[in-house]
Amino acid sequence: MLKVSEHNNITQDFDLFIADFKTKLSSLFHKEYDYNSLSLTRGLPPDFLAEIMKMQPLSVAIPENHGGRGLHVKECLGVLAAASYESLSLSLIFGINIALFLEPFSKYGNTLLQEKVFQQFLENQAMGGLMITEQAYGSDALNMRTSYEQKDDKYFIKGEKHWQGLTGAADFWLVTARKKNENGELVRDIDFFVTENASEEQKIVVTKKYNSLGLYAIPYGVNNIDINVPTDHKLNPESTGIKLMLDTLHRSRLQFPGMGMGFIKRMLDEAMGHCSERRVAGISLNELDSVKFQLSRIQAAFTLCSAMCSYSVSISSINNDLSAHGVDANSVKAFVTDLMHEAAQICVQLSGANGYRLDHVAGRGLVDSRPFQIFEGSNEMLYSQVAEAIGKLMRKTKESNLLSFLKKYSGTEFAAPFFSSILNFDFPLQPKQRELVTLGKIIARVICFQYVLQINNAGFNDKMTEITRQHVSMDIYMLVGQLSNNNNAEPLMNYDENTDWMKFTS
Repeated sequence: MLKVSEHNNITQDFDLFIADFKTKLSSLFHKEYDYNSLSLTRGLPPDFLAEIMKMQPLSVAIPENHGGRGLHVKECLGVLAAASYESLSLSLIFGINIALFLEPFSKYGNTLLQEKVFQQFLENQAMGGLMITEQAYGSDALNMRTSYEQKDDKYFIKGEKHWQGLTGAADFWLVTARKKNENGELVRDIDFFVTENASEEQKIVVTKKYNSLGLYAIPYGVNNIDINVPTDHKLNPESTGIKLMLDTLHRSRLQFPGMGMGFIKRMLDEAMGHCSERRVAGISLNELDSVKFQLSRIQAAFTLCSAMCSYSVSISSINNDLSAHGVDANSVKAFVTDLMHEAAQICVQLSGANGYRLDHVAGRGLVDSRPFQIFEGSNEMLYSQVAEAIGKLMRKTKESNLLSFLKKYSGTEFAAPFFSSILNFDFPLQPKQRELVTLGKIIARVICFQYVLQINNAGFNDKMTEITRQHVSMDIYMLVGQLSNNNNAEPLMNYDENTDWMKFTS
C-alpha cells in the first residue's frame, strides 16, 4: 500500500494545499505558458499537464487508507473551483475524474483493485472517466445496447460509447453495460465495470475523434468496446445498478457548483475590473445604471453558486445514498450551468469587441460553458423532471396550490415565503412539457435560494444575499408570466409555403 508520507503535499493542511495549488496554477497559466495560445489547440501539452498533476489535485478524491486526502467534498469542490478560475476545461477534467470515476470507484469498487488503481493515480498521474452515452440513445441510458456475458472468471463486454470526456486519454474507465441473458435479450438493470487501457484485453479502441466546438483541452469521440475483464472489476451496487447510476449522477450534478464557482468568480472579476477601468464619455462603465444591473446579475450568480457549494458539502459525501435526490441534484446542475453561461454572456457584452475573441477569457468562457447546459442531462430535461417530481408529491398530498406546497416542502419551506405573491397559483393538472420546463425553472430557483438563506444564516454577506433575492424574484416573475401566457405555438413542417418575402414586395 502507498504510504502517505511519500507525498508531502497530501499531508498539508488543506488551506495551505489549496493556496499552493492556486499559486502554481496562476504561474503556469499566466507566466510559464502562453495559455491564450494553448486554449486554441486541441488537448493540453503533456509537460503543462504534468506540472499541474505534480500538485496531486486528484488526491482529494482518494481515501486516506490508500494515500489520498480522504474524499472530503469541501476539498474536492475547492480543487474544482481553483481550476475553473483559470480554465473551465481543466476543471472539467478534474470533475470527470473525481465525480465520475474516483468517487463511485471508492464507494463501490473491489478493495484489492482499489489499491492498485489509486496507486496509479497518485504515483503515475493516471486519469479515469465514465462511459454511459451511446449514439442511438443519448440520455436514454436504460436502453443502452452495450452488453456483457460472464464466462468462467471473466466478463466479456461489447458495445459502443460516444461523447465521453477524456476519450483516448483516460487510463481507467467505468463502463456501463446490460447483462445478456440465455435468450440473448438484455436485462433491464445496468452494471459498471472497471477497465484498464494498459491491459490488452481491456483496451478500448477510439474509432473517431470529434471536432468539438469548445473545451479544446478535452478529447471526445467514439469508442469501440470489445473487451474482457476479471470478475473483481465489476462494481458492487448496494441494491441495483440503476440505483448505483442514479447515486453517481446525482452526486456529480450536486458537485457541478465546484466547477461553476471559480468560473463565475473569474467572469465577475474580469467584468468588474474592466468596467472600473473603462471610461466612456468621461465616466467609468460601472457608473452606468444598465452596467450596474449586469454586474449585480453576476454577483447574484456568484452568491447562488457559493450557496450550492455549501449545500453540496453537507449532502454529497459518498457515505450518503443520493439515488433519491433527483429534485435537488437536477435543480442544482441545471440552474448553476444556466448561471455559468449567463455570467459569460454578460462578461462578453461588457468587454465590448475584446470579448468577442476566442482567446479572451470571456469569449473562451462563453463557448466552453455552453455544453455544461447539455451534458449529464440537458437542462430542459432536468427542469422537467424537477417539476414532474414536485407535481407527483403535490398530488400525493392532495395540494394544488404551489405556494402552499412549497411552504411545507423541506427543500423550500424557508425560501417560499419570500416569493409568496408570485408563487400563489395552482399547479397545472396536466401540464405540457414546455410548461414543465418553466415550472422546473421556477422551483429550482426557490430551492437554490433556500441554500442562499442557509449560508446567509452562517454569516455570508447580507448585501449579496439581498442582491440575489431581487434577481431571483425578478426571474420568477418573468417565468410565471411566461407560464400564464399560454403559448401553444407549434412549428409548421411545411413552412416554405407562402413564406418567401420577395414575393410580397413590389
